[in-house]
Amino acid sequence: MKNIFRLYLIDTLALYAVTNLASGVVLAKGFETLLLAGVGLTVASILARPVINLLLLPLNLVTFGLFRWVSSAIALYLVTLVVPGFSIVAFNFPGFVSKWIVIPQLSISGVLSYIAYSFVLSVMTSIVHWIIK
Repeated sequence: MKNIFRLYLIDTLALYAVTNLASGVVLAKGFETLLLAGVGLTVASILARPVINLLLLPLNLVTFGLFRWVSSAIALYLVTLVVPGFSIVAFNFPGFVSKWIVIPQLSISGVLSYIAYSFVLSVMTSIVHWIIK
């Protein structure tokens, strides 16, 4: 139970960070929808992603694990179907400029926006896991 709560907390924090980093995620009721989406993402991570990964195992083996983002995008799509008020319209990153690095502006819509959000969400989840440990 402790591990499930920790996974819920990490998924919710990562989802909050991603919604602040890039626009295009609609949270109809704000914080309440974020908490429900965190529950949905945790349930999808525990139940749906292993089944999706098993079904997509041949493609995942051929692409050396790069197809795993697609399974995360499918799980994210399932969360948007289940959680009312949570939807992904587009992936709009405003860009980042510093003294050493420039990341250009990026706007993606449609199915690719789910893949972009799942990629950024997996990076944020990994960062939060690293900070907690």
